[in-house]
Amino acid sequence: MTDHFKGRQFNQSVITFAVGYYLRYNISYRDLVEMMRDRGIFVHHTTLMRWVQHYSPSMRALWRMDETYIKIKGQWNYLYRAIDDQGLTLDFQLRKKRDFNSAYHFLKRLLKTYGLPHRLVTDQYGATLKAIKKLTREGYLHKGMHQCSKYRNNLIEQDHRFIKRQQVRSASYQSTRTAARTLYGIETMHAIHKESRKKLGLFGFSAYQEVDQLLAA
Repeated sequence: MTDHFKGRQFNQSVITFAVGYYLRYNISYRDLVEMMRDRGIFVHHTTLMRWVQHYSPSMRALWRMDETYIKIKGQWNYLYRAIDDQGLTLDFQLRKKRDFNSAYHFLKRLLKTYGLPHRLVTDQYGATLKAIKKLTREGYLHKGMHQCSKYRNNLIEQDHRFIKRQQVRSASYQSTRTAARTLYGIETMHAIHKESRKKLGLFGFSAYQEVDQLLAA
């Protein structure tokens, strides 16, 4: 078992609090510094940034498929996302292009992880439809499973709103790698929040038990 917090100046609960709040809420590192200071914890904003970059990928453990736009260093990138019929997050992946290869590799990974869905709902974007046809020929999907429906895909369009609120923050990303690591954490905290609400629990520090278990694995 790996101790991901060994050698850190602050203990595990402080770090997961800071990383979790940054990923869940649309706040800056300097805002988080003030929040920590109000709790008697004094930490520099560059330290918080290093924590987020280091721990965000570890938090990513965690069928409606769509993509949304993320601007990185002035260029549009595409965040592919998938949720189930309850609105719970299944998977996500940041890609530089919105094309056949991006849609194909994301959907293939999704199908390998979760198996055949009862129904797969997407928009009518040509590259996505081409990827689905190829996956059907390869046996990853069965004919009749896929459905194009703007109405049925509204659920994931609404779910994009939380990610789109991060657009102001995303303008400061200087590389795809930096953006991907942070977005993985944001998506994971969003997923934990949805899970906790579904179970009628309040999103709070108890949710970080899940994070701690992932980090300790």
